[in-house]
Order: sequence, then C-alpha cells, then structure tokens
Amino acid sequence: MSESLLQFNREQLRAQFNKRPFHVKHSLTEHPLFELGRLLELSKALPPECIEYNSGELQTNQDPSLTPMNGLSIQETIARIRDNKSWMVMKFVEKDPEYRELLHTLLAPVLKETADLAPNPDRLFGFIFISSPRAITPYHMDPEHNFLLQIRGTKTMHVWSPDDRYALPELQLERFYAKHPHRNMKYDPSFESSAYQLHMGPGDGIHVPVTSPHHVRVGDEVSISFSITFRSDVSLRRSFIARTNCRLRERGFNPPPVGRYPTYEKMLYGLSRAYRAIRGVEDLG
Repeated sequence: MSESLLQFNREQLRAQFNKRPFHVKHSLTEHPLFELGRLLELSKALPPECIEYNSGELQTNQDPSLTPMNGLSIQETIARIRDNKSWMVMKFVEKDPEYRELLHTLLAPVLKETADLAPNPDRLFGFIFISSPRAITPYHMDPEHNFLLQIRGTKTMHVWSPDDRYALPELQLERFYAKHPHRNMKYDPSFESSAYQLHMGPGDGIHVPVTSPHHVRVGDEVSISFSITFRSDVSLRRSFIARTNCRLRERGFNPPPVGRYPTYEKMLYGLSRAYRAIRGVEDLG
C-alpha cells in the first residue's frame, strides 16, 4: 500500500486503472478543509457558476429537465444540509490555494504510478459533494480519471466498466462527447447485474474510470466527499475518437467501436494533435 494521504494497492492500481472501478483508502476524515464552516467560506469565494445544487429527492433515472430546485440560497443549503433534502457540488475548488495544494498532494502518487498508463496528465480538478441524508445522484458519467473520497457520512456507489456496452451503448458514448448532452443518462434496473457496488464510509474511496456510468445513494447522515480528477492523453484520445466516430456515422459510415483498434486510434489522435498545435487550437476533452 502507498503511504500518502491516498492509500492504494500499487499492483491493483496498475492492473485496473481506467479499466474497472476499485476500492482505495484515504486519511482525510478529520481534515479541516472539509468542515462545514470551511466549506461555507469556500462557497462564498467560488464564482456562482462553480456551484450546482438542487433537491436531493431525485430518481436514479432522472429527467434533467424535471430536476427540482430546493428554494434556498447556496449558503442556506450548506448550513441546513442535514434537514433540507438537498444535493450540492462545488466545482473546480482548486481555485482556492489550500484546496489546490491538497488536490495536487493527493494525486501526486497516482500520477507517478500511472505515468505510462495515462501520459501527459493535466487539468487537475477538484469537486466537493455535499448531500443530505438519503439524497440520490442519478445515473450518469464523467470525462475525467476520478478518485472519489468519502469524508463524512456513507453512500453506496454503483459503477460500471467504461466498456460495458449494455449499460453504456456505443452511440450514447459518441453522443456524450460530440453533442454535449446533460450528464444524466437513461437507466434500466437490468443494468445492475454487471455493476460494481461499494458501500463507502469515512476513509473509503473508489476509482471511477473515464466514462464509467454510475449512480449514488447517500445513507442516513450528511455526506461530504471529495472527487479528485485529471485528464490525460488517454481521456482526450477517447473524447476525440468518440466525436470523430459520431461525425463519421452522421455521414453514413460505420466506424469501429471506441477502443477496438488502439494503435490506429493513437495514430489518428497524434495526427490531430499535431494539426491542432500547428493551428494553435487547444485540445478538446
């Protein structure tokens, strides 16, 4: 096991990173940056667009256009989180120097161990989730390499492999990157047969690979968790190939599934990066 604030089995990390979810541990349960008073300060310092919040009384298969708000301000939501049946995420908390330092410290051993598996890591982002008891996060996926660390309370995670084409059809993966729909996805209870399920308490964490579908149910206490994420050539290549496939399909072609031909995808992505560098255009991800 590593001996940092984030603890993981090195062999498991290298075998399962960005392929399958797996359990990790951490030492943040008493960290002052995750006390509600400090989080209240953070909410006042972050730009409003970095904070998303709504009612936590949602469905796993939630229509995003019907997501109810909680009728409170950001600060009221945090201060009364135990009783107001809400869900909140503070995004890009690395804008605050203290959270940025902690984020980089946590990710440092991961980036070292995965340097060959996920080259050129960048866009190190931190997200803090604050949820009322029994709040639900609907079925969705995200584009980052992610380690979700449970700080306070409990939650149950249901996570799928990013290559599970029953839970995540190829066309849905392509559309996620090419059309930028809402992150919520259509869920069917039959998906559960292939889910990795983890009940998490303070000190537990889970690796969620890029575009691994997942949904979350909070236990009977207030939940606080810290999501530490980054992008890499691997995540950016997945994005590029999915977008390209979507465009080819719209033109009548039938491209091979994402990940089917890694050597071809690396070559195509490399040519794209070279072209974009010449044009002075940033990689999309």
